[in-house]
Amino acid sequence: MLIAIKIGSNVLTRRDGTLDFTRMSALVDQIAILRQRGIEVILISSGAVASGRSEMRLPAEEVDTMDSVEQRQLFSAVGQAKLMGRYVELFRDHNIHVGQVLTTKDNFLADEPLQNQHQCMAAMLAHGVLPIVNENDTVCITELMFTDNDELSGLIARLMGCQKLIILSNIDGIYTGDPGDPSSELITTIRPGDDLSGCIKAEHSAFGRGGMSSKYTTACRVQASGIPVLIANGKRDDILVRLIDDPAATPHTEFITE
Repeated sequence: MLIAIKIGSNVLTRRDGTLDFTRMSALVDQIAILRQRGIEVILISSGAVASGRSEMRLPAEEVDTMDSVEQRQLFSAVGQAKLMGRYVELFRDHNIHVGQVLTTKDNFLADEPLQNQHQCMAAMLAHGVLPIVNENDTVCITELMFTDNDELSGLIARLMGCQKLIILSNIDGIYTGDPGDPSSELITTIRPGDDLSGCIKAEHSAFGRGGMSSKYTTACRVQASGIPVLIANGKRDDILVRLIDDPAATPHTEFITE
């Protein structure tokens, strides 16, 4: 089985925006367990911009003089190196080699770069290397950017023919209303054709470009291509293993394909 796992910035960062190394370590441990069971993983990881911002710690007045593209380029260039360095260290403890795949939206718009991406990740998987994918924010400008890494994860899942896409957020899934409202209930199953758009707020996450609206849109597209999608809380202990071992007892929203 091959699955794609997308980890959002809000899962990988603390409230102050710095990388949560403890959470990263726990997720890496779980991915290592999945691989021991014969489940291959492609990891789509956010967190580079948040990591770079916390590493640079520029004064607010200096940041205010930079436009949004310049900020993303600077922070992602610094943060991606820090993020990958940490992943290399953590996966090395499990004797797992990792490889970095930085991509842009252009690479999904033409046959040759699309095929090259597929060949690259297929070769990595064939040799036991775990691909870690992120958008190449250092060279992207606004019109060439993915909506967010949710969109990227859906494209990767379809490109590589994954059997499942797991999107980890900082809430359990899609609710009937505001997740903070006690009267809202978690929607556990979404079937093809179900329209839950009325339950989704169009707002961004604290440290990323995405939000539940983006996750819903991506999940519907991936579901339509025949790949089930699970949205779950990446801050829950052992969430990845629990989603595989006992999904019925694990809070999440699943987009089923039949």
